[in-house]
Amino acid sequence: MASASMAEPLRLFILAGEASGDRIGADLVQRLRSRTTLALTGVGGAELEREGLVSLFPMENLSVMGWSDVLRRLPLLLWRVRQAARTISRQRPDVVVLIDSQVFVKAVASRVRKAGLRVPMLLYVAPSVWAWRPERASELKPLFDEILAVLPFEPKVMAELGGPLTTYVGHPALTRFPMRPAQPESGPLLLLPGSRDGELRRHLPLMREAAAMLQTHPRITGFILPTLTSLAERLKAEVATWPVPVQVVAGDDRHDAFAAAYAAFAVSGTITFELAMSGVPMVVTYVADPQQARRAARIGRPVQIALPNIVLGRDVVPELQFVDPRAERSLAPLAALLNEPEAVAAQVAAFHELRALMQKGAPEAPLVDPAERVMAHLEHSSVR
Repeated sequence: MASASMAEPLRLFILAGEASGDRIGADLVQRLRSRTTLALTGVGGAELEREGLVSLFPMENLSVMGWSDVLRRLPLLLWRVRQAARTISRQRPDVVVLIDSQVFVKAVASRVRKAGLRVPMLLYVAPSVWAWRPERASELKPLFDEILAVLPFEPKVMAELGGPLTTYVGHPALTRFPMRPAQPESGPLLLLPGSRDGELRRHLPLMREAAAMLQTHPRITGFILPTLTSLAERLKAEVATWPVPVQVVAGDDRHDAFAAAYAAFAVSGTITFELAMSGVPMVVTYVADPQQARRAARIGRPVQIALPNIVLGRDVVPELQFVDPRAERSLAPLAALLNEPEAVAAQVAAFHELRALMQKGAPEAPLVDPAERVMAHLEHSSVR
């Protein structure tokens, strides 16, 4: 396929393994549709399905985090790797975009390459080689023609570590989550325990502790748990047993919750970036499974887990890493944030700085439209 003006649609295979990747994928599809017509195959959730994708299998099959979750679902994951790779090899799409879910997409790409298919293959969201196992960068070079990075410093890191060509393309949250005009004097506390089974299992007890501890705080008017539509009923049943009323919201109501919130208590991940882009102060946490905790201990140095801290290179947001979810004392930084308006104001100021940086990019890696990078690979494709 030589250009976007040809009558035949661009045949795109796109795969997202979790909610944040589903949103990224839907944004990319919308951008590509402004340039050409598309024929979609692949794997995705509600966001990509709204764009016309008929998913090969439920995206939730891939939503795992931590070794215990992976081992519990290993036979199914291996089956899905083979299914995705066979579909790519059989359909020979014009371009393949695999989003995040690093272990899974690497296995899919490896099988496709071993089958001898030289379709342009892009990885959207770079692995965190700057924090864990830098040798992974060079391992990706035979598999992917390009990495589309959502953090502005990642192209430089990938080049230094011998990884594939990497381009900074920003993040859909820049447009999906506008910065609030002002910080409210009071409001709900957002509880964000994640969306994967393992995350929910490990973090819901901690969120319950936080709600119980802060139910009488003068700045907190209630508790809201924003989640995916597919998880809403499950989480409503969960919080019904808590000693504190919690409102579960999904879909567009998430944006209203962000606008009203005084602060948030969130699991590390994309949600921390979405909160920062909205100007919502937060404390970030992560309760590891035993394998993850041992790996962190072997590194022997602290690893930042909050995206605002990672991008800005300093401690903007308090982090509670690998805490005991039953230990009330571990929640002290959350109470401290709510008691210190100066700390809240400092976070909001840093989030404005972060937004400006993300909208511009680094000097060596300015912001590029991800659709442009996908289209750039079509001229060199020999698949068709």
